[in-house]
Amino acid sequence: MLWYCEYTWFSGTTRQEVAKRIVAMHDAGATHPEQITGWYQLAGGGAGFMLVEAPDPRELTQMLQPYMDLMSWDVRAIYELPYQQTIDELRQAAAS
Repeated sequence: MLWYCEYTWFSGTTRQEVAKRIVAMHDAGATHPEQITGWYQLAGGGAGFMLVEAPDPRELTQMLQPYMDLMSWDVRAIYELPYQQTIDELRQAAAS
């Protein structure tokens, strides 16, 4: 299952704190980079999102929990909409 994991740093959280935590978790083998299919920062910093492939929400939660004192998470299960197929389906729905 694909998950959209939006994060926003808490007020007062510093870049150094986030950097130290991410590097420490990576070095401990706890970040599972093979499951992160995309990682994006919003312009201005302090917020962004990741796309994470995880079969079980408990596995995803375990991956995100080590950062919950530094940032808030908004997590949603997502799925792709193939553009042309979706347009065709919407065209049929609009006609009925």
